[in-house]
Amino acid sequence: MRIPVIAGAALLLAGCGTYEYRDTNAAVDANPLCASQPSQPGEPVSRDCERDAGGRWSSNRDGQPVDFKRTRDER
Repeated sequence: MRIPVIAGAALLLAGCGTYEYRDTNAAVDANPLCASQPSQPGEPVSRDCERDAGGRWSSNRDGQPVDFKRTRDER
């Protein structure tokens, strides 16, 4: 009985927010300027060549309302 309640609560909470995942590995691999990495530790790396991955949880409701009304021509 405990598992369905926990699963139901998780589904309800998941519907109230979004998770955005960001990954720059593919963009760095595609950039030919990023092929050569610095040879010494501590050398600066171009901002376009930095590999970054992360996510952000958001519960903001900034979406636009959906208009389900149909015009007479579409009926």
